[in-house]
This record gives sequence, structure tokens and C-alpha cells, in this order.
Amino acid sequence: MTFRLGRPTMRTTRRGFLGGTTAGLAMTGPVVSARGRPNTVPIRKIATEEAFATPALAKAWLEIARTDPKASLDVPTGILSIFDNPRPGSNQDRFRRQLLDLDGERLADMDQAGVDVQVLSVTIPGVQMFEPAAASAFAIATNDHLAAAISRHPRRFAGLACFAPHDPIRATLEMERAVNRLGLNGFIVNSHTGDLYLDDPRFAPILEAAQALDRPIYLHPRAPSNGMAAPFRDYSMGGSIWGFGVEAGTHAVRLILSGVFDRYPRLRIVLGHMGEALPFWMWRLDHMAARRARDGRMKPLALAPSEYFRRNFAVTTSGFESPDLLDLVLKSAGNENVMWAVDYPYESSHDAVAFIEGVSLTGAQRASIFHRNAERLFRLK
Repeated sequence: MTFRLGRPTMRTTRRGFLGGTTAGLAMTGPVVSARGRPNTVPIRKIATEEAFATPALAKAWLEIARTDPKASLDVPTGILSIFDNPRPGSNQDRFRRQLLDLDGERLADMDQAGVDVQVLSVTIPGVQMFEPAAASAFAIATNDHLAAAISRHPRRFAGLACFAPHDPIRATLEMERAVNRLGLNGFIVNSHTGDLYLDDPRFAPILEAAQALDRPIYLHPRAPSNGMAAPFRDYSMGGSIWGFGVEAGTHAVRLILSGVFDRYPRLRIVLGHMGEALPFWMWRLDHMAARRARDGRMKPLALAPSEYFRRNFAVTTSGFESPDLLDLVLKSAGNENVMWAVDYPYESSHDAVAFIEGVSLTGAQRASIFHRNAERLFRLK
């Protein structure tokens, strides 16, 4: 499929702020006041994995949770049932309220924590649980909902578009519309679709479109696919405690080992949660991939897995506040490929800010993580 791009139409309104009125916030060192005393200019903070939902999606997810609770491991993780009249004052009640809010409470939380911009993306499981036609319709409506929120608050929000991977032709049309007409900044895929992963050849038009549009795909976790779900059903292992990261990390390794990045060398994938454990595994991935290529068990790749990781991936800090992990991620991904995130509303904006402000980094590293890498990758300048 040859993918032709249209002319972007909505960049000036949404990005004029980012390149102009807040340019001073990109400064990270002291400046001199009119009275000759040094002042510290606050560093700009762009949070890159911030979830939202729409009332229509919440209603449809809840219907699945009530009528077919065994359809997906997403149901017992509780992510769908938070919309089912949760107990007032509970975390689930707060999640429901804050996911649906794209105005007052969310902006107040950002202001209190010092977050300048949220890059919004639809929460798991997105549109991918629905049949292809319904999923495509939900994607269009959800992206319109997102674009409307950004238009109300262009200085505070950017956004990642969802689409229905199991309808690849409609997906590529929606990807082009999202970038060129709605002015969105990339794409969100909530891991597997129908127990398939993006290395499957039927998804090739989607990868081609993302490369042609020069926008990244944020590969976000969801509960493990049915093919690997059984061991995760006990002990609440299917969600963020373990299953989410295993699922997304497995998806990313499939992309690397399948040769996807040899076919699409400019494709960019974003992984949250400090890289979904890939930085820890990188030496062994290199070691075993080389061994399997030598003995014929795997098709040789043009690069080592670690080289694809630095070239084709970016990593966000969402939901992880460990200095040791951040140091490992910076070494494996490279400083230019690490972005800050909160994972709002599931994690605390205040704590996420305090983590990067308090960890031992150079001024240039802190600025890159807080805003510069996001500005470049998501075209926020």
C-alpha cells in the first residue's frame, strides 16, 4: 500500500502556544532579574501518558463487563467495572470521575502539581475490544472528543489518536485524518487486538502509515491476550502489578525479532513504565538473538535488538519512580529517548513531578526528560 499524505490543517492554533508564548519555560538555568538577582525559571513539564475516557466508551465497556465477563482478562482486572457505580470515595470512583473529566478537575490537578501539558490518550482497553465496524466508529468519535477538548484548552493538552487495528484500511484513513485534520500528535494502540500483535502481516498498512505520517505509536499495555492469560488469572496478576508489563513487553519483543524495523526503519514506538522491562532484558536479547541467527532458528536481523531499541523506541517513566530504574533506562534507551509521564489519573501528578525534580540528573537531562524529547517526538513545537 502506498500511503499519501494530505496537508496538515490544524497545527497553528494548537501549537502556536507551544512554540511561542511558553518558549521561556524551556529554559532550565538561572536568569537575572531586573534588580540583578538570579532567578530560576521553572522548567516546562509535559506529561506523556495521561488517560481519558468518553461516556460512550464507558457505557460500551461496562456492557461487555456485565454481559460477557470471560470475553477478556481486561474484565477481571477491574478496569471496566470502575464505571459501574463504584463506592463513593473509593479509588475506583475517583478514577471514573477523572477519566471522564477533560476540564476542571484535571486542569486543577495539573496546576497544583506544576504540569504544563498533558498528552492525552484513551485509557485501556480503548476501542480494540469491539467488532471492527464498531471499533472504527468509536475511534472516530473518540478522536473527535479528544480534539474538541484540545481546542478548548490548546495550551494544556495534546493528544494521541486511537484507531481500530483489526480494520487496517479504515485505520489508516483515521490515522491520516487524526494528524492532518485534527492536528493530533501520534497514535495509541492498547497492545493486542483479537489476540494478534502488530508484527502480524495484516497490520502492515498501519505501520506504513505511522512511518509515512512520521508520528509515533504509543504501545500501551492491556491485560494479557487469551493465548497467554491463564497463569495471570490468579492473585490479581493480570493488571498493573505484572500482566500489563509482560503483555506490552512481549509485544515489543515480537516487533523487534520479527524484522518489523528492518522493513520500517523510521517507525517509532513508545513504551511506558520505564520500557516494560526491556532495558533489563536487553543484554540477553542481544545474546540470544545472535545465537539463534547463527544456528538458523531465527532469521538474521540487520541490527542487534539493543540497536533497534535506541533507534526505534522511546520510553516514558509513567508509574515508575525508581532512580535506579531511570539510570538503567537512560543507559539503554539514550537520554534523547526518555520522556516523563504521570499515568494520570492512576498515579499522582505531584509524586511524578517530585521524582524527576529530586533525582540526580544534569540540567540538560532533566529538561530533555521533562519536555524537550516530547516536543521533538510528538511535534509539540
